Amino acid sequence: MPDLSHVEQASALRAALERYNHAYYVLDTPTVPDAEYDRLFRQLQSLEAEYPELQTPDSPTQRVGGKPLPAFGQVAHAVPMLSLNNAFSLDDVVAFDRRCREGLEKIAIDYACEPKFDGLAIRLHYADGLLVQGATRGDGTIGEDVTQNLRTVRNIPLRLVGKDIPSQLDVRGEVVMLRADFAALNARQRARGEKEFVNPRNAAAGSLRQLDAKVTAQRPLYFFAYGVGDATAFSPVGLLHGAPQEYLLRGVLPAPSSDGLLNQAAGNAEPPLDRTFHSELMDRLAGWGFTVAVERSVMRGAAGLAAYYAEMAAARAQLPYDIDGVVYKVNDLVDQMQLGFVSRAPRFAIAHKFPAEEVLTTVEAIEVQVGRTGALTPVARLAPVFVGGVTVTNATLHNEAEAQRKDVRVGDTVSVRRAGDVIPEVVAVVLEKRPLSTEGSNESLYPPFILPKQCPVCGSAVEKLEDEAIARCTGGLFCPAQRKQALLHFASRRAIDIDGLGEKIVEQLVDNALVKTPADLYRMDLASLANLQRMAEKSATNILAAIEKSKHTTLARFIFALGIRNVGEATAKDLARYFGNLHALMRASEDQLQQVPDVGPVVAASIARFFAERHNIEVIEQLRAAGVHWTEGESSAAAVMPLAGKTFVLTGTLPTLSRETAKEMIEAQGGKVTGSVSSKTDYVVAGEDAGSKLIKAQELGVTLLNENQLKELLAQ
Repeated sequence: MPDLSHVEQASALRAALERYNHAYYVLDTPTVPDAEYDRLFRQLQSLEAEYPELQTPDSPTQRVGGKPLPAFGQVAHAVPMLSLNNAFSLDDVVAFDRRCREGLEKIAIDYACEPKFDGLAIRLHYADGLLVQGATRGDGTIGEDVTQNLRTVRNIPLRLVGKDIPSQLDVRGEVVMLRADFAALNARQRARGEKEFVNPRNAAAGSLRQLDAKVTAQRPLYFFAYGVGDATAFSPVGLLHGAPQEYLLRGVLPAPSSDGLLNQAAGNAEPPLDRTFHSELMDRLAGWGFTVAVERSVMRGAAGLAAYYAEMAAARAQLPYDIDGVVYKVNDLVDQMQLGFVSRAPRFAIAHKFPAEEVLTTVEAIEVQVGRTGALTPVARLAPVFVGGVTVTNATLHNEAEAQRKDVRVGDTVSVRRAGDVIPEVVAVVLEKRPLSTEGSNESLYPPFILPKQCPVCGSAVEKLEDEAIARCTGGLFCPAQRKQALLHFASRRAIDIDGLGEKIVEQLVDNALVKTPADLYRMDLASLANLQRMAEKSATNILAAIEKSKHTTLARFIFALGIRNVGEATAKDLARYFGNLHALMRASEDQLQQVPDVGPVVAASIARFFAERHNIEVIEQLRAAGVHWTEGESSAAAVMPLAGKTFVLTGTLPTLSRETAKEMIEAQGGKVTGSVSSKTDYVVAGEDAGSKLIKAQELGVTLLNENQLKELLAQ
């Protein structure tokens, strides 16, 4: 057993090593030589090896990684890790500033401006100042638990320092690899004769997702904090001096007073507190030991944002890390709360992307791809070229009109970019490099591109409606290309959800004529699946089990899984709530379909056309006969359900119901839940610590309900 001197020695070594770590990795001002750091590190290692009870979770020795993990567990984010809407031009930025000013009724707004790191977004959770969990962003709701790997990132504090540290804290940020470290890593890869990494972002993401944390520990990763998620231990006063924007929006905030400032609690007589800003929150993070971007700034109005953008664009090449744009956030946290969110992005923030890189290459062929809905898309097959951090061999030409407008032909030299740094596209043709039929001639060697009249996959006729730019194959499920995409969509997680039925398996099922329609999936047997390439009996058994499990679903999922054109997940839910059962939906006229919220003439026509096709009805009947089922509900039409067409807003914390539960109860009765109060809002359901939404509802005379009153209304 260690005695008191050993305990004190270990504590002193840990404190010293963390100070040196902070000075080296965060402040970039080393205070001791590497040899001295290594000596103290080995001393602590020896002490902990001799007395394992001295080892603590925040010990610097724990950054080296443990045993390889068999797989990453899933982590649900308490507050979703939302994405940002993008701006690609100054006009987009001006429009964003105008929306914010109009939403807040202000003449000018201050914005916190930051570089947009090109790395991997992660969340760090601290309890009583100690790092207890780290996760990737994932889909924004569910991420991967990579705690063990994140402990190896040297500039992530294992224990926070400083004052006023909340008992529970979620920190949001980006794991990157600095350019110099990336170059050194690739040099080591070359020296070992191993594959080099494509770009710093891929290297960082791949390093962080290693199952063996010891591998991650050997990679030079770096973490930048850019915000906070949830901090449940913040008091109202604490909230006003560093509250995270997402947490404010959950309603845990003192009520505004008549002069627009916040009181410590609703209805008290305390004087108003000062407002708090995102820029101050970043200062607090730096004080607790996190690395934050030194290039951040606070700018006023669209002109200030434009100036910051120009400054960062000029400095981009000299930065030690990669960025693909800048981020603007309304600096005032209370103003952020008032602006709220739209869909899966905040209204108070936007990412201003830099123009994509452009390079020259040649067009080797132009092919036509057929999508799930039959859309024909011309695609240029390119001589491989490195652009935007990846090697590009294909680029979209969007549609026939766009291909002809740019006059892209085989053999042309073209400028290629990754639109939004994501989708490769042909920008323009370099006409002076176009190959000619004969020397001295002005005629091109290759003819202009013309979209085929028959589908290149199945030979069915191609049609283009007058109001559309896209031509489509009329083959439907008869077309193998549409069949593959339709099956993948049908089996996707948000549709019927057949786990394990991926692209490679679907391709084999269609190519081998084993599956023609989604109903055929439910006729599959073990022998047919097990005979597929790279498919063992165990894997086939798992897929059959997933197919069997998928038979029990919901009407909304089933409607979405059918792949009706223009019917997304939200519309499928609206249709299921309104009609209550599939038979009522299938026999509805276009006029009846337009009675559903957010269903207009175009969507109604798509639905009607789908159910008018006999082969679609046959597939549905086969699916039902195969055992696909759900619980039928009642129609939510106004004559049956009184909440149909009613709009609700939830604010504050309800005594017994979570917001998600309350939302589901309202939607089950035909109501609609939105995130902002307007003159069209019918009810505002207010709980404890309700914020500005409650005040706006009172100003507009919207009916207010508490939890009990909501339950009484639902009971009707």
